[in-house]
Amino acid sequence: MRVLFVTGNQNKVAEAYGILSPLGFYVEQLFIGGKAPNLVEPQAEEIEEIAKYKLEQAVSLTMGTEFENEAVLVEDSGLFIDSLSGFPGPYSSFVKETIGLSGILSLMSGETDRGAEFRAVAAVHFKGKIMTCTGVCRGFVSENISGDSGFGYDPIFIPEEANGRTCAQLSPLEKSSISHRGFALKGVSELLNPPSK
Repeated sequence: MRVLFVTGNQNKVAEAYGILSPLGFYVEQLFIGGKAPNLVEPQAEEIEEIAKYKLEQAVSLTMGTEFENEAVLVEDSGLFIDSLSGFPGPYSSFVKETIGLSGILSLMSGETDRGAEFRAVAAVHFKGKIMTCTGVCRGFVSENISGDSGFGYDPIFIPEEANGRTCAQLSPLEKSSISHRGFALKGVSELLNPPSK
């Protein structure tokens, strides 16, 4: 089954392809008129609300095109830091662009509670139905920026299962096996193609 991923982030497309292709899905980035659609990202308190809003926009763009009967996927994610009351959470993209990773580390300077979690919501539209799945990866915020793979907050987030390494120090396979996005996308794959009983 082909899954059209609506995002401008090539890293997310590559990660989704790596996770879903072994499960029998062909993931490709959606282009309409040769361009990736530019979705309006609402300000909302919950990432699930943001993902559903973006999916509604994406589906409306495919109506009347060759893509209207395809599975359409969007994903939204955020870093939720315990000691900052869940900040940056749904504002993660904006905060990273505004203050960067070093800004987050500065906010946490001297903080002993460094617990945090990545959350992702994958939302897919197929045959008139909207399905969502949430993935969570617990860990903590590192003291320093480390690693050169991955993207986003990966260089400052250490998953519990990563033996002290940041997501940016993991191989793509290691990361997808424990990542929030990996869990959310695998959940969506089961909704699209339920295991036979």
